[in-house]
Amino acid sequence: MTAPDPVPAAAPAPLPGLLLAGAIAAAAFGLKALSLPGISRISPLMLAILLGLLVRNFLGRPEVARAGIALCLRAPLRTGIVLLGLQVTLAEILGIGVAGLAILAFALLGTFFFTLWLGERLGVRSGLTVLIAAGTGICGASAIVAANTVVRDNEEAVAYALATVTLFGTIAMFSYPVLGGMLPLDERAYGLWTGASVHEVAQVVAAGFARGQATGEFATVAKLARVLMLAPLVIGMGLWMQRRLTKKTTSGDSAVRGKVPMPWFVFGFLGMVLLAGTGWVPAELRTSANVLSQGLLALALAAVGLETDLRKLTAQGWQPLALGAAATAFIASSTLALALLWQP
Repeated sequence: MTAPDPVPAAAPAPLPGLLLAGAIAAAAFGLKALSLPGISRISPLMLAILLGLLVRNFLGRPEVARAGIALCLRAPLRTGIVLLGLQVTLAEILGIGVAGLAILAFALLGTFFFTLWLGERLGVRSGLTVLIAAGTGICGASAIVAANTVVRDNEEAVAYALATVTLFGTIAMFSYPVLGGMLPLDERAYGLWTGASVHEVAQVVAAGFARGQATGEFATVAKLARVLMLAPLVIGMGLWMQRRLTKKTTSGDSAVRGKVPMPWFVFGFLGMVLLAGTGWVPAELRTSANVLSQGLLALALAAVGLETDLRKLTAQGWQPLALGAAATAFIASSTLALALLWQP
């Protein structure tokens, strides 16, 4: 008589983890709505990861929540980035002008490759270096989590990169209005400089509108143009990783390809940009999509915080922090020089 086949173990239920990450994301938006001193200028995305870090490292992460947390790092993240595409149209981007777009492209590519070069010399791990480069060169938290779909580094690296760009982006948010008043920059040049170099969209809005309505609007459009550049950069990273995963056999006669980490959701982002430009999407729907996008990204970042052990984070050392500082100094100084030349 044969023994009965063993009953397969049931897959862990995702609901507990989803509820935990959702509660943290909701708390982040709640804190933001309270407009408390010192918190009102921090984006809900960063509040979500900070709250997640506090829960993980002071209360612990329940094992039953693990499956749901892992789920939050996939579908909600990708959907949030896709919906982000509805916030910018090609017509708005083209209004910056060819020279302005060239400055934004330089800000992205120059900062990205400078950070890669310096990270190698400082001995920072390649994955963490790429995340800091993406967050500094493009749009902070959204760029970091999008880039990690290709890099596939651990949660500690993502958290470190997020903390680095948040720190220096916050410094820029407060210092740019003061520096702008001391520099020979007109409204559009200051807006271009702010949009081209400050990390997070919320930080750009704060620094831009501190110099007036028109300046704030131009800074926001410039920043959204940088956000649009997220798509080609992440696609390019996917192709670059594809080449790295191509390994030649010892004879050199053939090649073996690894799995290609192509971020297909980025094409959805581009599709939303094109859809927004048709005029078919009502303003109310774009606003709702932005709220949903921020909520989904906050959910993903709450999960990142819940998966991050601060002891492993501090083990990264001082080099990544120095790298983030140098990358911020590079993008701020180079785009300032170009903005001064760009203005009439």
